[in-house]
Amino acid sequence: MKKILVPLAPGFEEIEAVTVVDILRRAGADVAVAGLVDGQVEGRSGIKVMPDTTMDSVSGLDFDMIVLPGGAVGAENLENDEKVKKMVRELYGRGKTVAAICAGPKVLSAAGVTDGRAVTAHPSVAAEIKGLLTGGRVVVDKNLITGKGPGTAMEFAFKLVEALFGPEKAKEVNETVFARL
Repeated sequence: MKKILVPLAPGFEEIEAVTVVDILRRAGADVAVAGLVDGQVEGRSGIKVMPDTTMDSVSGLDFDMIVLPGGAVGAENLENDEKVKKMVRELYGRGKTVAAICAGPKVLSAAGVTDGRAVTAHPSVAAEIKGLLTGGRVVVDKNLITGKGPGTAMEFAFKLVEALFGPEKAKEVNETVFARL
C-alpha cells in the first residue's frame, strides 16, 4: 500500500487539504494527516480538522509521497518547520514524489527541490519560488507535482493518484466523483 504524508499547519487551505486526502484515500492510499501542533488544526477559513497524528510521531517513517496544502499562513508555518523541510528533502532525494499546491510550493523551494524544475504556484508566492514557473494549473516534472490554487485541487489530487497508481486508477476513482479533468 502506498503511504502518503499530508502535514497540516495552522492556516492551511481546507479545500486543498481535504480534497487531496479524500481522493487519495478513495484510490486506496494510506494517508497520514499529521498536525504540526497537537489536537485540532484550524484552517484559513476557520474549519478545524483533527489530524490522524503529529509530525513528531511520523518523523523517521517511510512515505511514498508528501503533499503540502497551501494557504498563505499555513504555507508559512510549513516553511518554518524544519521537520517538514527535512522530510521533503529526504523523500525527494530518494526519488519519491513531493507535491504542493497554492502557496505550498514555496516550502518546496525553501527545501531546495524546485531549482531548475517546472512548477506552478499561487501568484501571491511566485516571487518566492526558485524554479521554472509555468503558470499552469497543475504541473508535473518527474517526481515534483505542483498545483496553482484551491480551484485546481481536484485536478491536482487526480495527478497525485496517477503518479502513485497510474491513469487507470485515476479514471476508476473518477467514475464515482465525476470531476472535470
